[in-house]
Amino acid sequence: MSETAESDAAGDAESPSVAGLGGGSPDMAEYPLQVEDLRKQFGGITAVDGVSFEIEAGTMTGLIGPNGAGKSTTFNCITGMYDPDGGTVTFNGEDVTGMDPHDIAQRGLVRTFQIARELSDMTVLENMMLAPKGQRGERLWQSVLPGTRDRVIEQETELVEQVWDALEFFDIDHLASERAGNLSGGQRKLLELARAMLTDPDMLLLDEPFAGVNPTLEARLLEHVHELRKQGYTFLIVEHDMDLIMNNCERVIVMHQGKLLTDGTPEEVRSDEEVIEAYLGGQA
Repeated sequence: MSETAESDAAGDAESPSVAGLGGGSPDMAEYPLQVEDLRKQFGGITAVDGVSFEIEAGTMTGLIGPNGAGKSTTFNCITGMYDPDGGTVTFNGEDVTGMDPHDIAQRGLVRTFQIARELSDMTVLENMMLAPKGQRGERLWQSVLPGTRDRVIEQETELVEQVWDALEFFDIDHLASERAGNLSGGQRKLLELARAMLTDPDMLLLDEPFAGVNPTLEARLLEHVHELRKQGYTFLIVEHDMDLIMNNCERVIVMHQGKLLTDGTPEEVRSDEEVIEAYLGGQA
């Protein structure tokens, strides 16, 4: 598919609410994600060195820093892709440090990847149908026994409606029958975010969600993220585009050489001398 098709997908129509997908849990903690003294080493290299921060519910927080600052490693330690060498990760009051990624996702802490990980030989619709949790059809006996098969079919019908709602919300319903491997980079980012939403998360960690996306679709993606935040979802975003983070996040966390350099509002971070030196090379 061409980038022109992406622009067509990013029309002027207003985004509907994500019907069938509950917003962030109304009773979640004030700071659902708490990271304390997180450490990760690779041989003699310390990639994350005693990082601590907490993310307020219902906010959009940016995580920035120069290449090699430890941002992606921090993401991987939080979401179970790496086992931390020290420190704790607490989500909604539960210690999830070192848990497997699928166990953390089941608890409502869901991530996307810098390079979208779609199942390329399956259609967009099929990719989406894999995302919802607790599908009865995943158990073979429920799918084949006469007494339970009807419940599987009933649930699948409901899930198809939710999937179409999400496809429409993210402006990719016209691609439902397209093989995911044929999508452009920006369309794959939309698919990944839409699929993440179908897991019914409380919080999303987005790893460079706007990289490789044309400006029209970037604006559309931002609209979706802001709309989801209004619905109660919490976001932590790693992004190299500093202006994008400064213009869209209420709070910015800056890492440098594996450590937390500063943490504050965009205005505070933008004027911080250490950030200017480390992140902008000394240029204001």
